[in-house]
Amino acid sequence: MRKIAFVLGLALVLLAAPLQAQATYPKITDPPKDKIVIELVTINGSGCKRGTAEVATSPDNTAFTVTYSEYLAQVGVGAKPTDFRKNCQLNLLVHVPHGFTYAIAKADYRGFAHLEKGATALQRASYYFQGMSPTAREDYHLKGPISDNWQATDVTDVAQLVYHPCGEKRNFNINTELRVNAGTSDPKSTTSFIAMDSTDGSIKTTYHFAWKRC
Repeated sequence: MRKIAFVLGLALVLLAAPLQAQATYPKITDPPKDKIVIELVTINGSGCKRGTAEVATSPDNTAFTVTYSEYLAQVGVGAKPTDFRKNCQLNLLVHVPHGFTYAIAKADYRGFAHLEKGATALQRASYYFQGMSPTAREDYHLKGPISDNWQATDVTDVAQLVYHPCGEKRNFNINTELRVNAGTSDPKSTTSFIAMDSTDGSIKTTYHFAWKRC
C-alpha cells in the first residue's frame, strides 16, 4: 500500500533542512560506508533540457537529490500554447558497493506554485528500474488561489519495496510531469504556473534509499 502526504505553505527553513533530518525511510540495513556514485545517463523532456538537471548523493548514502533549473509549466500572459504541460525523464545509473542493493522507500517532490482563483495544477511522478514495472503513477493536485511553496511525499510500505536485482545492471528511470489549467481564471490578464525548479539549488526532489544486503 502506498501512502501519500501533501503539504502546502512549506516553510523555507524546511526546504533547506539537511537530508539526514528528513530521511524517515524504513531502514532494512545500514547504508554502505563506501561512496555511492550516480551517473545521469540520459535526460529528455520539455521541462529539463540538457544541462538543467543535476543529481547528487547525500553524504551518508541515505538519499539522492535531483535539482532542476528550468522546470515550470504555465498558462496566461507570457505563456506559449505548449507551456501548460512540461515533462522530464531521467535515466540514472546508480553504482553501489558490492554486496548491497537498494530500493526507493520515499520520494519528496517540492516546488512553488502561483495559481489564480479558478486555476488548477497537477504534479505527476513515477519511477522504476529498467525492464521492470513502473511504480503506480501518483498525482498531486493544487487549486488556486495560491502563491506558495508546495511539497508532495510518496512513501512505500516495507513489504512492497522493489529492489534493484542483485548482480544485474539496470538503470533507474524517473518520470515526472507538471501541468497547469487556467480553469475559470482569465488567461488574457493573469498568469498561473507550477514549478519544480530552483535557481539557487535550495529546492530539490529527494529520493530516499532503503538498503539491503545481497
